[in-house]
Amino acid sequence: MREFLFGLRLLFGAGRGNRIRFFLMAVGGSIGVCCLALVLTVPAILDAHDGRAAARQPVTSAKGPADGTLVLQRNDAYGSKSFTRVFVARGARGVQGPQSTPPGLSELPSPGEVFVSPRVHDLLREAPAVKALLPGREAGVIRPAGLAHPDELYAYVGTDRARIADEGRTLKGFGYSYAPFPAVDPSTLTDVRFALATLVLLPLGIFLSVCARLSAASRMRRLAALRLLGLSIKGTQRVNAAETVVAALLGAVLGLGEYWLLNQVMSRAGLPGLRWYPGDGALSATTIAVCLIGCPALAWFVGRRSVRDATANPLAVRRTAVPRPPSKWGGLLLLAGLGIVCGFCATGLMGRPASSDGPNALLVVAGVVLTGVGLVLTLPLLSYALAGRLARSTQSLTLNLAMRRNEAEPGSTMRVVTGLVLLVYAASLAQGVLIQLEQVTRPSGPVQDYSLPLSGLDAQQQRDLAAVSGVRTHAVMMNSWVDLNADHAGRPDAALASSATALVATCAQLDRMTRRSEGCVDGQVMRLVDPNSSLGSDLQPGTSFRFRLDGGKAENLNVTLPAERIVYSAYSASAVGNAVLLVPPSALPAEANPRDAELLLTSSSNPGQVRGVLDGIAAVVPIAEIELVGLNVQGLEQISVVETLMTLGMIMGLVIGVAAFLVSVTDRAVERRAQVTAVTLIGARARTMRAVQCAQVVLPLGLGLILALLTGKLAESSYLITGGGTIRWDLAGIPLLTLATAGVVATAAVGSLPLVGRRIDPELIRRD
Repeated sequence: MREFLFGLRLLFGAGRGNRIRFFLMAVGGSIGVCCLALVLTVPAILDAHDGRAAARQPVTSAKGPADGTLVLQRNDAYGSKSFTRVFVARGARGVQGPQSTPPGLSELPSPGEVFVSPRVHDLLREAPAVKALLPGREAGVIRPAGLAHPDELYAYVGTDRARIADEGRTLKGFGYSYAPFPAVDPSTLTDVRFALATLVLLPLGIFLSVCARLSAASRMRRLAALRLLGLSIKGTQRVNAAETVVAALLGAVLGLGEYWLLNQVMSRAGLPGLRWYPGDGALSATTIAVCLIGCPALAWFVGRRSVRDATANPLAVRRTAVPRPPSKWGGLLLLAGLGIVCGFCATGLMGRPASSDGPNALLVVAGVVLTGVGLVLTLPLLSYALAGRLARSTQSLTLNLAMRRNEAEPGSTMRVVTGLVLLVYAASLAQGVLIQLEQVTRPSGPVQDYSLPLSGLDAQQQRDLAAVSGVRTHAVMMNSWVDLNADHAGRPDAALASSATALVATCAQLDRMTRRSEGCVDGQVMRLVDPNSSLGSDLQPGTSFRFRLDGGKAENLNVTLPAERIVYSAYSASAVGNAVLLVPPSALPAEANPRDAELLLTSSSNPGQVRGVLDGIAAVVPIAEIELVGLNVQGLEQISVVETLMTLGMIMGLVIGVAAFLVSVTDRAVERRAQVTAVTLIGARARTMRAVQCAQVVLPLGLGLILALLTGKLAESSYLITGGGTIRWDLAGIPLLTLATAGVVATAAVGSLPLVGRRIDPELIRRD
C-alpha cells in the first residue's frame, strides 16, 4: 500500500507532462468503456423488447365455455410498420387464467372502447382515416409495460361476441415464454454478435492496451531509477499500478457516466428502426462489474508486462541500451489464424464449400480472431525488420533517420498505427457480414411487388399510388370467374376454365416487372409462358375465361386464350408468375374495373426503398390492406434493426480507431519532444524533421494496411463461404476498401506533422 501511495504522489507531483498523460489515459479509457458498455447492453435492449412482446401475447383455446371471453388478433401493415389490433369480446365468466389483463392495461376494453399506444394516439390526429381500423371511442393509452418499444402501433379494441364469434378464440390469459415476432431472429442475432465483437471488442482491447502504455519510455526510465535506488520488483510494479490502474478505474467511471448520458439521449431520440425505453438500456450489475473490474485488470496486466524490462534490467533502461528485437511468438498466432481461414477459402475454390455447422462455426470465429490478434502482435516484428533493411540500404538522410528510430523503438510507432490497421481489417470483415445478412434477410430478387385490393381504390387513388416515389411500374392482376351452376356439358371447346389470372399491362410495364420478355405485341391479348414454371401448361388455345367487371356498361369480359405467346422469365417471389394471360389496358371497357382484382406495384427490393414505398402507400390509402409478395413487415422491421446495429458497430469501430490514433499521436508528440529538439539543435531543418516523422508513421502503417487488406479479405471470404450464400468472393468491395485505406494513410500523414513545432526549447534535453 505504501508503494501505491508513493506512485500517486509521483503521478500528481511529477509535472504537467505526467498530468497530461494521466488525463489522456483516463479520457481514452472512458471512450473505450463507453463503447464496451454499449455493446454489452445491446442484447439486454433486444431481450427487453422481446420480453414485453411475449408477456402481452394472448393465450387462447379453440374450445371454451359458451360465455367466455373471445379474442381475435390482427397484424397488418401501416406503411413500413406493423400495426397490431387485438379485438376483445368480454364474456360473463371473464378470463379464468392467472393473467386476466394484458400488461399496460388495468382492465379489458368493453364493447365500443379502444385502448391505443401513444404512437397510435398521435396517428389518429395526424391521419383521421386510421379511425376506420379502430371502431369505437378512445378510452385510454397503453402503458410502457404493454409495448415492445415507444413507437409501436398497437391497440386493444372492445367489440361484441357476435362480430368475432366465427374467428375468435377463447381467451385463457396473457403471457408466452417467447416473442412471436422477435426484434432480431436468433440465427441472425448470432451473426450480429459476431460482427459487433469483431468490429468493436477486438479494436477495443487494443485501444485500452494503448491507453495503458502511454509514455512508456519516460515511465520506464523513472521506474528503472526507483529500482536502482533499492525498490523491490513488486514495489516497482505497485508504483506503476498507481498510475495505470487508477487511470483505468477513473476512465471506467467516466465511461459509465458517458454511457448513461448517451442512453438517455439515444433512447429518446431513437435510431433508425430501433427504439427503446431508457430503462431497457440501464446498466446491469454484470456490465458495471465487467467495466469496473475488467478494464483496471487489463491495465494492470499490460502495465505489468511493460514494466518487466525496468524491473529485470534497470541499468540498461537508464542508459538506453539497444533494445531486444520484438518477440516472434505473435507470428504463430497470425499463421494459425491464416491457416484456418485459408483452409475454408480452399474449400470454396474446390467447389465444395464448408458449412457453418458443428465445429466449423467455432473454427471460423477462432480463425478471424487469431488473424486479427496475430496481425497486431506481428506488426512490431515486421516494422523492425523493414526499418533495419531500409536503414542499411538507403542513402536518404530523412529515410535513414526515420528507420533508425523505428528500429530502436518499434513498439512506439506501432501504438500509433495499430488502431488504424485494425480499423481496415474490421471494415473488410464488416463488408462480408453485411453481405451475408443481406442474403439472409433480403428478398433474393432485385424487385419487390406490392398487392392492394382494387375494390377499395378509386381512379384518383390508383393514379396517386402509381406516382409514389420509388414505384418502378404498376399493373392490375385480375382473376377469372366461372358460374358453377352453368351447364357446360357437350361444349368442350367453349367451356370456361375454372381458374386463371390475367395481368392487365402494356409490354413496357411487363418488361419492367420481369427479368426478360420476348414476343410481346402492344394492344393484343397474349399468352404468358415461363419456361421455368408449369403454370397453365394444361390449358389449350381457344379456352375462354370470364372476368367480372364493375362500374362500366358491360358486366363481364370474356377473354380467349390465344396461340400467340410471350416467353418471359419472372423474378423470384414475384406476383407476375401467377398470370397466364397478358391483357392490354385498352381491352377493358371504359370506366370499368375488374371485380376480383388487385393493383400491383413494383419497386426495388432495397430495404430502404421498400420502406419508402410503403410509407408513400400509407399516405395515399392509410387503411388499405397491403400484401408484400415474398416478404412480411416483421421481416422488414428486422432488417432495419440489423442494419442499425451494424451501422452502430461500424461507427463505434471508427470512433475507437480514430481515438486510438489521436491519443497515441498526442502522447508520442509529448514523449518525443526531447529527441526532436536534440536533432533540431544539431542542425536538422524543420522540413526534414517533419518528413522524418511522417515516414516513421506512413511506412509501417502502409505495411500494416497491406496485411490488413489481404488478411481481412481472406477472413471475409472464409465467413461468406461457410455462410452458404451465393456470394463468396467480395470483389466489388475491394475498390471501396482501397479508397478507405488511402484515406487512412493520408490521415496518419497529416496527423504526424504537428510532432515538430516551430519553437525550440533546450530545456527539454536537460538530463533527468
